[in-house]
Amino acid sequence: EVQLVESGGGLVQAGGSLKLSCVISGFHYGHYAIGWFRQAPGKAREGVSCISVRDGDALYADSVKGRFTISSDNPKNTVYLEMNNLEPEDTADYYCAAAYSDYIKRTWIEYSYWGQGTQVTVSS
Repeated sequence: EVQLVESGGGLVQAGGSLKLSCVISGFHYGHYAIGWFRQAPGKAREGVSCISVRDGDALYADSVKGRFTISSDNPKNTVYLEMNNLEPEDTADYYCAAAYSDYIKRTWIEYSYWGQGTQVTVSS
């Protein structure tokens, strides 16, 4: 059974930092893609960043470029989202998602497995 467990969310002031973790288990095939998505109250789900665990290829939404960094620690089956210079607009529930793939997946519909989410609140 595939499971994804996020952690690392919390309350932070604008300009602060958080590092989210997504621990992945149950993937019998070692190559997969991970995406981070977020959803704020009353807003649509938004793709934040995605990575191919196989080769480290990554993409970022324009709104987070230069502030967020996605990375993977393959021996630990963990993908991280380091978030710096946080803004109130970053407040949302953050979810990691996984798909069997050797390449990055850009849209949420391409992901089959989802974590339960972790809340990030940025105060002004």
